[in-house]
Amino acid sequence: MDAPGPASDPDPDRAPPSDEDLRARLAAGDEAALGEVYDAYATLVHGLARRVTGDHEAARDVTQEVFAGLWERPLAFDPERGTLRGWLATLAHRRAVDWVRREVRRSRPPEEAPEPPDTAGPDEAVLAGELASGVKRSVNALPPPMRDVLELAYYRGMTYREVAAALGIPEGTAKSRIRGALARVGRLLEREGLVP
Repeated sequence: MDAPGPASDPDPDRAPPSDEDLRARLAAGDEAALGEVYDAYATLVHGLARRVTGDHEAARDVTQEVFAGLWERPLAFDPERGTLRGWLATLAHRRAVDWVRREVRRSRPPEEAPEPPDTAGPDEAVLAGELASGVKRSVNALPPPMRDVLELAYYRGMTYREVAAALGIPEGTAKSRIRGALARVGRLLEREGLVP
């Protein structure tokens, strides 16, 4: 796959397919589904990889790896845990950070190369701390019904079915509240500049 280009949708009035639909189609080997995902998210993945690596070729490689990984293992994405957009962005960030680490190790003479650290570096720790604080602020800013479903789903690890049972609400309501809450948290984090 080359560098991402603009997405083109032959029918702009048609609603985009859901993440669950795309996942099912990818699992069934539908190449058109991969094309749709690529058209929708390649610019995001490539841009994130480019920011992390600072290298256009590396960003292209990371982008290709991310979409090849999705094609090879579509069931690794779990729509109950988040959006396809967020999952792809996370993969892109991880792969880009891995690329940077490999380049740093490769550029050092062998006698200077330290043992790989067991923990994240100070920059990553600061970023992770800022992101964690931003997530906490965003979750606290949610209306109570949305906050409750997120706390059960993500802090207690419940599925949307378990959330529905715990709160005594229909499964569809639990699922839509989780999605709505995640979307709102994502928008708040974007406004703070903590996610692309």
